[in-house]
Formats: sequence, C-alpha cells, structure tokens
Amino acid sequence: MTETINNTPNTTSYANHYDESAFWRVVKKVGAKVAYPALLLFYTLKSPNVPFKVKAEIIGALGYLILPFDLIPDWLPVVGYTDDLAALLAVVKLVSAYITPEIKAAANAKLREWFGTDYKFLDDAIF
Repeated sequence: MTETINNTPNTTSYANHYDESAFWRVVKKVGAKVAYPALLLFYTLKSPNVPFKVKAEIIGALGYLILPFDLIPDWLPVVGYTDDLAALLAVVKLVSAYITPEIKAAANAKLREWFGTDYKFLDDAIF
C-alpha cells in the first residue's frame, strides 16, 4: 500500500487475492466494525450499476482484507486488522457515490444476522 491517489491507498494490486469464499470466511471473524465496510464494498461490487474501474478498486480492497500477510499481519492481536480497516474505509469513501441505501441495508442485515444487533450507527462513523 505504498502508492496513493488523492490520499487513497493503491489497493488494486491486491485484486488477485480476492476470492468470494475466502471473503466470507475472513469477514465473519473480524468483527462488526471491520465487517461493515467490507460488506458495503462486497454488496457494491455485486451491483450491476457500478463501473468496472470502481469494481477493480473494491476487489483490490477486499483482496487486501483476505491477504493474511500485509502491512500489519492479521494474526497480531488487537492491531492485526487496523491496516485492513484503513484500506476498506479509504475505498468506501472513494466509491461512496455507488453505495445505495439498499446496499447499506443489506450490509446491516448481514451484521444483524451474525452479531445479533443493529449497526446502523456505523453509517455515522463512515459517512
């Protein structure tokens, strides 16, 4: 994550690490605060109205999340996913014009299913 464009990390180089089954395995274990932006990006990726260039950024960010050995290795307690969260949030900000209320609702529904509570408050922190 050394290159940046407009203060956004260059995540597209991690796109080859993206795999949907690995995404679901990782996102379930990272906790709601990391899972929510990941889910926002995942559901935005699945939207047919999103241009290819935007999808490439999303795939790169999700690939970075899946990759266990990145800037801060994921296996480190407490700090392991902080770099992943930063990359996810940067790309969420970059693609926010494509994140619809329906996408936010789908991401929140998945968090509610996994963690048993409503996480709509995370929207205020992200947007």
